[in-house]
Amino acid sequence: METALLIAQHTHAYSEVMDVICVVVPAKNEGGRITTVLQNLGTLPIDHIILVANGSKDSTMREALAMRLPKLQIIYFHECLGIDTPRAVGAKAALALGSDVVVFVDGDMVGTFNENLMELVDGVLLKHMDMALTNCYPSPPRHIERYNPTFQWRLNLNKELGLDKKINLASPAHGPHAVSRRLLETISLRELAVPPVTMALARLNKLKIDIATTIPHYRLGSSVKNQIHTNKIIDTIVGDCLEAIAAFHDQSRNRQWQTKTYLGYHIERRFDLLDLFLSEKPCSK
Repeated sequence: METALLIAQHTHAYSEVMDVICVVVPAKNEGGRITTVLQNLGTLPIDHIILVANGSKDSTMREALAMRLPKLQIIYFHECLGIDTPRAVGAKAALALGSDVVVFVDGDMVGTFNENLMELVDGVLLKHMDMALTNCYPSPPRHIERYNPTFQWRLNLNKELGLDKKINLASPAHGPHAVSRRLLETISLRELAVPPVTMALARLNKLKIDIATTIPHYRLGSSVKNQIHTNKIIDTIVGDCLEAIAAFHDQSRNRQWQTKTYLGYHIERRFDLLDLFLSEKPCSK
């Protein structure tokens, strides 16, 4: 499973020393979309694009390899890692490549927002944020969306963390975001598989969290899924927020509220495969 990664550093305008910038792209069955995502990223002044291809049964890998992007590193898993879990895999590879900032962009986001991605990078390298978030709701959610429990629980979590006045509804579970090397060296990489928990532990460790850019949700270009998927995503994010609140208060992790346990896609997160990958010696530079 171990993957050798080569490093190529470039000097950026951010400082006199070399800042290494990596973008991690989780992808499962993103054929027809991954080419657009990688083409957009390929034009950025970054060092590495780390594609974590997992569980794909379509043309995702073929399309990625056909692009022959010099910046592209691919970590391939035959099995599906589950939602968000590839972020932790990519973060380990990014650290091995000496990354100072890691940006996470989902493999289905075909929107054009390169300037926003660089604002996330600026948030970390220039404004010294440890978690630079995207505001995906510059206007309040529509009436029908407001009754989606994810919004209430995202706000509940941000209030618990004392961040609601600063970041409102923003979450590392929604939209591109960037993290610092300091965050990745402070928090167990395993925790990146549950993004709200990552944010809670960052706050617990007094790391700097703020909004660095604004991309209205519709501009992300995320793929449209069915209602069954939407319902499972709601349960996943609500459960993740409940777990994050417990982690922030140093309590045992719990995804239950009142009489319901919010699992969603959480049960498909392959922590066994993740732990195996994280336990291997670091990828070589």
